[in-house]
Amino acid sequence: MATDLDRLYGCTAKPSSLLNSIFMSIANMAGKMLVSTSSSKAENTEKWKLTDHLRFMVMLISWLMLRFQLSPYSSSAMGEALPSSGSSLDLILRNRVDVDGLAVKALVKALTHDLALLNEIPASSRKYQYTMAMADQIMEDNARHGHSALLHVNCLALASSFTRTSALLYRCLQVQTSPSGDYGDSWHLRAIQAIPFGSCIASYMKAITMCLNAAFSWFDTAATRFQRRDYNVEPDMMAEKLAQELLWVTNKLRCYGDVNEALVQWSLASGLASLSLNASPRVQGSIVKISAFLFRELTRKDLEIARQVKFRLLVLWTPLFCHASNGHAYPILTSFQKAEIERAMDEVISNFPAMEQEFILTTWLENYAVSVSDWPNLGLAYDRWCRSTREMVHH
Repeated sequence: MATDLDRLYGCTAKPSSLLNSIFMSIANMAGKMLVSTSSSKAENTEKWKLTDHLRFMVMLISWLMLRFQLSPYSSSAMGEALPSSGSSLDLILRNRVDVDGLAVKALVKALTHDLALLNEIPASSRKYQYTMAMADQIMEDNARHGHSALLHVNCLALASSFTRTSALLYRCLQVQTSPSGDYGDSWHLRAIQAIPFGSCIASYMKAITMCLNAAFSWFDTAATRFQRRDYNVEPDMMAEKLAQELLWVTNKLRCYGDVNEALVQWSLASGLASLSLNASPRVQGSIVKISAFLFRELTRKDLEIARQVKFRLLVLWTPLFCHASNGHAYPILTSFQKAEIERAMDEVISNFPAMEQEFILTTWLENYAVSVSDWPNLGLAYDRWCRSTREMVHH
């Protein structure tokens, strides 16, 4: 044990203990001589002479000097043998920080893995609800403790799950809407047709493109099903499951105070926004609920959201509001929710500069005019923009 301590603190204890014993023996010897001299004089009835007093004083001073010389050496030896209080405290705090960091990483990894399993397990499995309840319990326990590091665990894991689930949903919708026989002529095919014998070359290239796209679509579907370890789920059912899971994750992000991450990611999901226009009604229903939920967050005063994020959200997801099948079997949103979202959109649009308002409202009108839905009706915002534009021209 002594050897381990010496190796740990970089010193040896044997030399200090040897010198300490030498000084202690000398001091004890002087003390014994002093006691024997005083006792012998006390037994004799004769009075002490001047020389006796001087001898006693010299021995007393010698003993005191040895003791005072020994004390600093002993304290310095002990100080060398043991680390200082400051260094030991730094070591303890450093170890505590390392332990806390490892614990946080372990919790983030465990919760992220649990949430990822939700994407893999079929919804019909009896372990699906068990896995979701376990993830929910971990997040509730973290929030109950109230520690900032534990709340950060929930935010990191949920943000990762939002990214993963939205990417899987995009791939699933991409497989669903992949062209199977209706291939329009792209710009490079039209350019080839303009040259001599270009129509023949374009037809061959179109046939090759159709074969390659069909092969890639088949391989993508097979790889997706293999990765999910579920061969009995059709892409539309898988897309519905992923959309519902994404809605669940979005609600959890709102509960644990990090909806800003979802807003940023949703504002960048241009591919998912485009594919959702042709998705099934149930998938559209979940995506509309996610978008409506995030649109309501745009008017929060305690949440700092970049203007670019708000702009992209309105431009990307307003067309889905216009074209989505707003509930054949059940309503996606209630009348109160629709009115609330219209007010939120109107408030956000009014805070944009005139040029950005024009772009958002033009996008809305292009989709609203050709859709069968009467929601969202941004006519008041459009009229307000027209009036403000006329005033600018007048002034």
